[in-house]
Amino acid sequence: MAKAVSTKIKLISSADTGYYYVTKKNSRTMTEKLVMKKYDPIARKHVEFRESKIK
Repeated sequence: MAKAVSTKIKLISSADTGYYYVTKKNSRTMTEKLVMKKYDPIARKHVEFRESKIK
């Protein structure tokens, strides 16, 4: 069988609260690390979330 194109990634908060989102990423079209501004409910504001691997 063919290898899956999309992989699951973890988006970790840059506010160091330990909060994270889990999402999918197409590894063929998006080769760089994903950085998004999303809401962190622990910090109660929008912060940058950076990509890391799911362990």
